[in-house]
Amino acid sequence: MTKPSSQAQFDELIHAPLRLRICASLAPVDWAEFAHLKKNLGVADSVLSKHLKQLGAAGYVHVERFTKLGRSHVRVSLTTVGRRAYVGHVAALREITAN
Repeated sequence: MTKPSSQAQFDELIHAPLRLRICASLAPVDWAEFAHLKKNLGVADSVLSKHLKQLGAAGYVHVERFTKLGRSHVRVSLTTVGRRAYVGHVAALREITAN
């Protein structure tokens, strides 16, 4: 019998399919622009905003607004807490599916 990983922690907030996909999209990068996430996830602005707001309220993502070439942009990144929660959630899923 294998001992559960101390970092494995199932996270109900991250487990929702779209929030899991958001975290998976952000995990390998420092940040992603809102428009890029929206396009890759195939969702409306309002849907993505709602899920980012929930992840942000938990301290899992940081949303930054900035101006580039006179245009307003939004970029999103996983926080240290969010990255730890995502990695722990994926580890928990691996443990569940290994049995």
